[in-house]
Amino acid sequence: MSHLFLLNLLLAAGFTVIMDQLTLSGFVAGFAIGYAALWITRSLYGPTGYFLRVIKLVKLMATFIWELLVSNFRVLWDVITPSHFSSPAVIGVPLDVRSDFEIMVLANMISLTPGTLSLDVSADRSTLYVHVMFVDDVETARAQIKERIEKPVLEAFR
Repeated sequence: MSHLFLLNLLLAAGFTVIMDQLTLSGFVAGFAIGYAALWITRSLYGPTGYFLRVIKLVKLMATFIWELLVSNFRVLWDVITPSHFSSPAVIGVPLDVRSDFEIMVLANMISLTPGTLSLDVSADRSTLYVHVMFVDDVETARAQIKERIEKPVLEAFR
């Protein structure tokens, strides 16, 4: 699978050079065209999970961007209105992610989302402590983190 990723990166780099599009958008376009070319010729590579993994990673990025936008507007609304709607709390979120990489991705996605901040992971790596700016119900806040952020991370990296 990693050889297909490297090949896709080479195709993207080649596209950016040939088309004189030495920008991030040119590289992304080259990556998408390279992905399509590899997908068309997928029977040459044997069984591989590369194509599904790329789709899941794109879904994870789209989910993160959506959460980022929604939380930005929620924090903005709280800041610009005269009354504050925030009810902050520190909650423990039981983790289904296990590897160091998965925990790191989850914690960083939470911290990069306005209104939430990853504080610590328990010693046994089973709980992530998160400061949440808007908590009406602790169980609902936990469920939202698990459903909206942890679930896509699990889908993308397992």
